[in-house]
Amino acid sequence: MDTTCSVAVRCSSAAAKIDGLLRSAEFSMPHQPRVSYTIAPARPNAHIFEVTCTVASPDPAGQVFRLPAWIPGSYMIREFARNIITLRAECGGRPVAMEKLDKHSWRAAPVEAGRALTLSYEVYAWDLSVRAAHLDATHGFFNGTSVFLAVEGRTDEPCYVDILPPDGPELQTWKVATTLRRPAGNPLAAPAMGFGLYYAENYDELVDHPVEMGCFTHARFEAAGVPHDIVLTGRHDCDLERLCSDLSRICTWQIELFGTPAPVDRYLFLTMVVGDGYGGLEHRASTALLTGRNDLPYVGMHEHTDGYRTFLGLCSHEYFHTWNVKRIKPAAFAPYDLATENYTRLLWAFEGFTSYYDDLALVRSGVIGVEDYLALLGKTMSGVLRGSGRLKQSVAESSFDAWIKYYRQDENAPNAIVSYYAKGALIALALDLQLRAASAGRKSLDDVMRLLWQRHGLTGEGVAEDGLFALVAEVGEAGLK
Repeated sequence: MDTTCSVAVRCSSAAAKIDGLLRSAEFSMPHQPRVSYTIAPARPNAHIFEVTCTVASPDPAGQVFRLPAWIPGSYMIREFARNIITLRAECGGRPVAMEKLDKHSWRAAPVEAGRALTLSYEVYAWDLSVRAAHLDATHGFFNGTSVFLAVEGRTDEPCYVDILPPDGPELQTWKVATTLRRPAGNPLAAPAMGFGLYYAENYDELVDHPVEMGCFTHARFEAAGVPHDIVLTGRHDCDLERLCSDLSRICTWQIELFGTPAPVDRYLFLTMVVGDGYGGLEHRASTALLTGRNDLPYVGMHEHTDGYRTFLGLCSHEYFHTWNVKRIKPAAFAPYDLATENYTRLLWAFEGFTSYYDDLALVRSGVIGVEDYLALLGKTMSGVLRGSGRLKQSVAESSFDAWIKYYRQDENAPNAIVSYYAKGALIALALDLQLRAASAGRKSLDDVMRLLWQRHGLTGEGVAEDGLFALVAEVGEAGLK
């Protein structure tokens, strides 16, 4: 059997089925999506996802489609469109001409009014990181920014995505892990951790819920009454009971810091376990993580290893972003423009403050001791002081130039730049200590974070470039101006 043809037929059939359902009287909802996607792990051994995008009422002047050039949380233009191999369009079974407008945009020729337009394309997925997409015979992973073309003029509208299973008897045990919502009452809705239909309120939501598929290990715990899932993909001998216990304490402390209720109904730690690796990327209700298997806890481990403390710090960092950056965000990110750089001088606060709280949460939740925390803090200080770049670049300049410097480091980077993560964490420490000293312990950086949450996280209003300084002065009153 030609697997490529088989998957293509399944994608086309799934797209037609969704379109037919939307047009029928069998199922109705307040906002029936006019945009739907299907995605299938078409050829795992060739690392190919096949994707369709169906638009029920395309732009009569010619529908434009765009793929993001970067992903929020990783401030570098990555040109995800370079991984699109083939692209074609059809309407009513007939081909529709496509014109490429720029490096990541296409326009379909006008089609007959009232007819749906379907775009079909292949995406090469061989980036084993938290930023893009990866597919082989062992698993599949994708961020929406790498695989879902945005429909111009429709990005504020709800949409469906049908995640199809792979072909082949050896892959029929694959499951799906994602925080995408399953459409209630829809007969095509995916079962829990299964393939099928998912739903997003808009394009930003669609691309902010990464998806893992494969034969993974799954565990669940609660924090402040909120269910949290952790998925481990890859070979490991992790003590899941201990990991869940430690993460529960860390997550509970962070939720209580900002105040209940938590901003999510559930949360998911998607973890790719490799021989040697490290990385994390935050999303609104989940995080994608990359870790070495030796950094996970094992049954019988008595003391925290350095690697396990590092992994817990990574989990804590990405979880803190649930508030700081995903909901409390710079005005430059409200909303994101995923076609080009979004400049801000505040990454030292959004990433640096998060870097301060990631290890602080470990000690304040009781997961590690004070001595271990001081050792971690000393390591951060040493790292900043060793580089002469701290004398040549401010953290505000480092934030602004992240697009061309921090994420594109070379052999001269330590001499030319400073990390807005590490130095930002030290600024947070100094600010926290100064607030506490000036108020005899009545005020701290915790109060600044809670005020940021009330004024910006809960309202959706972005933080102005000088807005943080005004809030700190307000919290510090006469003791800190």
